[in-house]
Formats: sequence, structure tokens, C-alpha cells
Amino acid sequence: MAIVQVNKVTKKFGSFTALDGIDLEVNQGEVYGFIGPNGAGKTTTIRILLG
Repeated sequence: MAIVQVNKVTKKFGSFTALDGIDLEVNQGEVYGFIGPNGAGKTTTIRILLG
């Protein structure tokens, strides 16, 4: 059972595309971590998920 599900999420800052078509599903009991280089969109993704 998905407790978080997003499909085709895109975020732009002016002409810069920070996220392009992100799909994510987190099921009950699963734990995920966000890792990646600076500027990869980790914080932007989490802020969108938090609303």
C-alpha cells in the first residue's frame, strides 16, 4: 500500500528545470534516503513532498 505517491513531477525555476518527470512511490514500512551531488534536486524534491 502506497503512503506516498507522486507521478511526473516537474519543477522549474524560470527557464531552469530542477526536476523533470519524477515518479516516486513509498509503501508502508519502507525507508528511503536521498543522496546525490550538490544541485541534484534532493532538497527541492523533499520540499515538494512536504507541500
